[in-house]
Amino acid sequence: MSTPQHAGAVPLEDEGEFSTALSAKEARKVTFGALIGTALEWYDFFLFNTAAALVFNVQFFTNDDAVAATLSSFATLAVGFLARPLGGMIFGSLGDKVGRRAVMLITVTGIGVATALIGLLPTYASIGVVAPLMLVILRFCQGIFVGGEWSGAMTIAIENAPPESKAKLSAIPQIGSPIGTILASGGFFLVSALSSQDSFDSFGWRIPFLAAIPLLLLAVVMRRRLDESPAFLQVKESGRQENTPLRTVWRTSWLQILVGAGAAFLGVGGFYLITTFVVSYGKQHLGISPNLLLFGSIFAAAVEILVLITGGNLGSRFGASKVIVWGGIASAILAFPAFLLIQTTQPILVVLGMTLGVAALSYPYATSGAVLSALFPLTTRLSGMAMAQNLSGVAAGFVPLIATAVVAAADNAWWPAALLLVAVSLISVVCGACAPRLSQKITGYLH
Repeated sequence: MSTPQHAGAVPLEDEGEFSTALSAKEARKVTFGALIGTALEWYDFFLFNTAAALVFNVQFFTNDDAVAATLSSFATLAVGFLARPLGGMIFGSLGDKVGRRAVMLITVTGIGVATALIGLLPTYASIGVVAPLMLVILRFCQGIFVGGEWSGAMTIAIENAPPESKAKLSAIPQIGSPIGTILASGGFFLVSALSSQDSFDSFGWRIPFLAAIPLLLLAVVMRRRLDESPAFLQVKESGRQENTPLRTVWRTSWLQILVGAGAAFLGVGGFYLITTFVVSYGKQHLGISPNLLLFGSIFAAAVEILVLITGGNLGSRFGASKVIVWGGIASAILAFPAFLLIQTTQPILVVLGMTLGVAALSYPYATSGAVLSALFPLTTRLSGMAMAQNLSGVAAGFVPLIATAVVAAADNAWWPAALLLVAVSLISVVCGACAPRLSQKITGYLH
């Protein structure tokens, strides 16, 4: 790798004037290195989401009321999102003071260990109330590490990309989300398909969680090969680092944090509505086979990979924020058609409905990393991105819970869930439209 320029050359007031020391080939290497770790990390996190819909309401929460048990399971899911801002504060500050690479290694290790331990937990039938308590604690720990994971990987990828390619290359780590979905849903799909219901309930569900151990080792090996962001190294060499980046970013960029959280909301909250909630609702109220719902999640995730690549290219050509705005409008328009297709319970239409919903919201997700990055200067970027993304994640974690509650209040009708997706979409539309005027000056980057 080339030696970074002298630190004093870093023009913090216009990052676009900074010429990266990396070649295009090296920049792509860092980007794909971030993708590999992110994909394995999201695999761990999505396992919990799938299990919350299919397993935990039976194995860890016993209640004669199926809705109450499901609400308890999704509440445990939300605990992980509540922990994310704490993780964002810890690892955001660490990343702005010590380095992006260190954060990436610590977070992926922590979430992998927590996931493997969940696979070893005894159930409620074995140890009573201690079982769900331990599940909640491990979910909380998992959420803390996730709180720093996405922002660390996204920051190092974007800071190694030239301005005109930031939107396109920042979409690559986002592909870790559908890859994680495919691995997690595929793991449950294979285990449930190859085992009886009794075998799946007693031990089979643990296998995908324990598979996190070899995946964790692979992620650590890959991430140890990544180099630190040249831009961060220059800031560090110049002595212009913030001593209290978290305090500074809240004092100087609080509006950017809120707008960034709203811009990212659809890509996170909408996704959990179309996957986690639909899997639970389809199984319990529509009588759809869990295997079909898992297959729908897998197929939608495969299509999402293509959408993310397309969305990143559109962001580099027309502007990252514009992709969020128009993608959000498309998601709002397609919300009711998507749920109507799922409501038919016909296998092909169910898969089509899930795919349609995920594809529309994936366009905003493709460029959310580039948009959030542009909202904050180099000195507080990781802290700012971590807080914005994790505030969005907190709200997103409650989306399946809210959807379950409003659908139950409407006598299990599907339309409140579709209306919720419209609301989430419009929040991202408004915030995406506001983002350019609040962003940093980056010559060569299209907002």
